[in-house]
Amino acid sequence: MPPDRNGRRATWRPAVRAGAFGLAVVGVLLLARSVAASNAAVGLSDASGDALAVPRWLYVATGGAAIGASALLAGFVTDRRFVERVHGWRRDLGHGGRVRAATGALAALLGLALFALVVVRGFTGPPLATVNFAIVVVFAGGRAGLTMAAYAIGNVWPALNPVGILGARLPSGFVDYPERLGRWPAAAGILLLVWIETTTGVTDTPATLATAVAVYGVVAVVGTVLVGGDAWLRHIDPIATFFRFYGRVAPLAWEDGRLRLSLPAMRLVEIDERSGAVAGGSRSEDEPTAATDGSGGTRRRLVTGLDDVAIAVALVWELTFSGFVTTEQGAAAIRSVAGVGLPPLLVYAGLFVGGFAVFYGAFLLAARVSVRRILTTRTPRELAVAFAPSLLVVAAGYHLAHYFAFFLSLSPSLAAVLATPLAAPTNPIVLTLPAWVSALNIVFVLGGHLVAIWVAHSIAYRLFPSRLQAIRSQYPFVFVMIGYTVASLWLISLPTATPAFLG
Repeated sequence: MPPDRNGRRATWRPAVRAGAFGLAVVGVLLLARSVAASNAAVGLSDASGDALAVPRWLYVATGGAAIGASALLAGFVTDRRFVERVHGWRRDLGHGGRVRAATGALAALLGLALFALVVVRGFTGPPLATVNFAIVVVFAGGRAGLTMAAYAIGNVWPALNPVGILGARLPSGFVDYPERLGRWPAAAGILLLVWIETTTGVTDTPATLATAVAVYGVVAVVGTVLVGGDAWLRHIDPIATFFRFYGRVAPLAWEDGRLRLSLPAMRLVEIDERSGAVAGGSRSEDEPTAATDGSGGTRRRLVTGLDDVAIAVALVWELTFSGFVTTEQGAAAIRSVAGVGLPPLLVYAGLFVGGFAVFYGAFLLAARVSVRRILTTRTPRELAVAFAPSLLVVAAGYHLAHYFAFFLSLSPSLAAVLATPLAAPTNPIVLTLPAWVSALNIVFVLGGHLVAIWVAHSIAYRLFPSRLQAIRSQYPFVFVMIGYTVASLWLISLPTATPAFLG
C-alpha cells in the first residue's frame, strides 16, 4: 500500500527545514568569517583592498544562498493567525496632543532656520567640505542621519519640511493637479536628485550645493502655490516622497491622530483583508484602507500604482548605482567605455537610466512569472503593487550599509557645525572607526533582505486564500531579491575609489 500523502509530507518537511536552516547559518558564518579575516590584517581605510580570506565568489554566493534559505524557512510558516499577529501587532502610545503641538512648532522653526543657514553658509562658509555647515548638515545630517531615523524610528520630515511650512501659509491651488500623472513626477525627481548628487559637485562644493538647495526651494514653493500643498507633497515633491516611503518601515507612526508602535516594517503589509484586494483604488493617501491595523485604527495606503513601484525600485537602485561608481572596478568600467569616444556624462546617464530600467523590469517580470506559476485571476500589476513595499526594507538595509559608518565618522563635525552655525569649527574632528564596523554592512544588507522576505510572506498570505498559492507567488520576487543581494554584497566587498571623471 503506497504511503499516505501526509506521511510523505511529514517525512520530507523536517529534513528540508533543517537543511534550509543549516544553509542559512553556514552562509552567515562564512560571510562573517570573510569580513573578519579581511579586516583583521589591515586598517579600516583599505579593508576591502586586499583579497578576502574566503574567495569573493563564495562570499557573494553564500549571501544569496542565505536569502534563499530564509525564503524556504518562511514558506514553512503557514499558520495564518500567527502571521496576522506578527504584522498586526500594535501598541497605542496616546495622542500626545499638547506635546505634539509644541514640538511641531519648534520643529517648524528649526526646519526654516536650517534651510536658510544651508543656503547662506553654502555661499559664505569655508570651502572645506568637512567644516562647511551646508555640506555637513545636508549629507551627514539629512542624507544619512535623518533618513536612518525615518526608517529606524519614524518620519519627522513633515514637521521639518520648510516647503510644507511655507505652503500652508500661502494662497494655493490655482491649477488642478492631473491625477493621471500619479506619483511619476516624484519618481523622476528622486532619480534626478540622485543624478545631481552623483555627477555634480554638490557633495564637496558648498556654493554648488547652496545653489541647488535654493533652486529646489523656489521650485517647491512655486509648485505648492500652483497645485496646492497636498498635491505637491503627495505627488511631486521628491524629498517628501523619499522620507514618506522610508518612514513606512519605522515602528512609530501617527495613525488616526494617535502615536502607535508596531514591529519594524510590519506597516508595509497593505492588503484589504475584507475584500482580499490590493489596496489601490483611490490615489489619496489621506483616505484609509478598509484593513484594520490590529488596534482599532486604520492603515493608510502607500503603494497604489506602478508609479509607486518605480519609487520603491528607485530607492534600491540609487544606492546600487552610487555603490558601483565609487568602486575601483566601477571606475575602470566607466573609463573603458568612455575610452571609445563617448562623453563620460553620457556613459553615466546610460548606466543610470539603463540600470534602473533593468531593476524595474526585473521586478515587473517577477510579477508576470508569478501570475503564470500560480494560475491566478490577479493581474501582474496587482502583484507588483502588492509586493513592492517589501523592497523598502531592502532599500533601508542598503542605506544603512552605505551610510552608517559615514554618519558615525562625521557625527562630531555635525555636532560642531550645529553648535556654531555662523562660524566654522576651529578643530574639526572626523572619527576613525574600528575595523569591525565594516562587518556590520553585511548584517545590514542581509537583515534588510530577511525582513523583506517576511513582509512578502505576510502580503502573500493576505493576498491569496490558498496556502500553496501564497507560497509559490513569492518565489519569483525572492529570486529578484537574491539578485539584489548578490549585487549589493559584491559591491560592498570591492575597494572604493573616486568616481571616474568626476573627482
